[in-house]
Amino acid sequence: MDLTIFTLVFCLHDVFVNCNPAPFVDVVVDRYEIPTVCPREVETEDFIRYHFNGTFYADGKKFDSSHDRGKAFISQVGLGRLITGMDRGLQGMCVNEQRRITIPPHLAYGSIGTGGVVPPDAVLVYDVLLLDIWNTEDKVQIRTLHKPTSCHRSTAASDFVRYHYNGTLLTGAAFDSSYSRNATYDTYLGQGDLIKGMDEGLLGMCVGERRIIIVPPFLAYGETGHGTEIPPQASLVFEVLLVDVFNPTDDLIVEVKEVPEGCTRRTATGDYIRYHYNGTFQDGTAFDSSYKRNSTYNTYIDMGYVIRGMDKALQGLCTGEKRRIIIPPHMAYGEAGVDHLIPGSAVLVFDIQVIDFHNPKDPVDIKVTHKPQDCKGTSEADDLIQYRYNCSLMDGTLLDHYDTPSITTLGADKVIPGLEEGLGGMCVGEKREVVVPPHWGHGENGAGEVPSSAVLFFELELVELNKGVPDGYMFVWLGDGPDLLFPAMDLNGDKEVPREEFTAFIMRQVEEGKGRLRPGVDADSIIQDMFNNQDHNKDGKIEEKCSVVKLRRVEKGTHDLY
Repeated sequence: MDLTIFTLVFCLHDVFVNCNPAPFVDVVVDRYEIPTVCPREVETEDFIRYHFNGTFYADGKKFDSSHDRGKAFISQVGLGRLITGMDRGLQGMCVNEQRRITIPPHLAYGSIGTGGVVPPDAVLVYDVLLLDIWNTEDKVQIRTLHKPTSCHRSTAASDFVRYHYNGTLLTGAAFDSSYSRNATYDTYLGQGDLIKGMDEGLLGMCVGERRIIIVPPFLAYGETGHGTEIPPQASLVFEVLLVDVFNPTDDLIVEVKEVPEGCTRRTATGDYIRYHYNGTFQDGTAFDSSYKRNSTYNTYIDMGYVIRGMDKALQGLCTGEKRRIIIPPHMAYGEAGVDHLIPGSAVLVFDIQVIDFHNPKDPVDIKVTHKPQDCKGTSEADDLIQYRYNCSLMDGTLLDHYDTPSITTLGADKVIPGLEEGLGGMCVGEKREVVVPPHWGHGENGAGEVPSSAVLFFELELVELNKGVPDGYMFVWLGDGPDLLFPAMDLNGDKEVPREEFTAFIMRQVEEGKGRLRPGVDADSIIQDMFNNQDHNKDGKIEEKCSVVKLRRVEKGTHDLY
């Protein structure tokens, strides 16, 4: 009897199954939007943050929505904190993936339903958008996008860093960017000024390095989130470019690039220096250049006219030397920086080349490179000389060059004082190298192609020397002249001296080395001038006067001879 009843029930059940649509046996997942890249899929024990719309399968009526509440749902997967069907349906999901998860009643709220919201035996449909995944075992993830070939220093705890960043959620939604503010983010590492994950993710970076740093929520802003842009329990993605790094204990760094041979003098406190430079930040961004202005930077050394680091770095340099100088901000412009030019707390890099330097007390430096063995006389004040020269700056820039000898009278203020000094005491054929500091040259104003405060380098050769006469004189006696001048001039003894006889007398004194005409001036014009001044009645001859007066030693002014 019992067997007959069971058989009947089974047959009726079989008829019912075959005559009506089959009920859902398991969760049905429709992955209708899958991201191209999926670096991580949901696994058991992962925490997730997601949005959803919940509807009934039967009529499509919505019974719940995180979108409507304006707050994503957060839970852990696979540990029974969700209905079983949801635990299963979320497995293997990617961030930014959208799924439709259909859950039969026995994997949802069963024959009882819940809270008057979900009726008994209801098939539920969830449209899900996954926003975040993390696990309590997660660590900060670092992916290097670019690392400079040369990395002299990497970040460490207690360093101060300046970096740019773009901050996004795992979905790609941006929450912050230093680029949009056009200012780096500046902070110390390892001192609690950053979220823990960022403190860790920035360690070991080089200036110019780019990284992706993924920070799980518990190493970021955790359950509270931050402001309106970072929700609770959000993983954060930072794309970081390290711009600068230094430590408050850093000193100046000097890299010597090039030192000229034969460096006999180095810069010291109180010297005045002219140098070219390119100024950059550590990432290579230029902020200033003397080359672009085509003008050296000129300053005194160690007297407080430049930043402290530069004052220190400019000591001990040779003319022509090249150095790279790295100056930490506490030896440069500090936290304030310079408006629109140098950010606060910026490390500065200067590539400098010394053009020249001098001290305000420097004399003219004279070096004899060749001196003839036979030196019959040396140049002095009032001498008329011919000389060849090359004039250049101390970096070798040629300013002036003459193959044809130049002519000047020493002491006549025709050349700069330093050159005058360098030309004194030379023998014909002698060669010299003369270094003229600016206070012996063209000074702070410069002249023509000579820059302000430039030290000049001359290569000199004395070609010809004509002994001179004092300024204002046209003829001098070398020693004592005749006691009775007229008889000496009256060569034929006829008591009168015409122009021709006067000329013969003067030229004889010159030829015999007893007198000297002013060099560089036509002798005939000098003698004519002298004769005219002695021909008082303008009759073309000089006549003997009644009294005899001793000859003056020098002929000056009006050229009176007695």
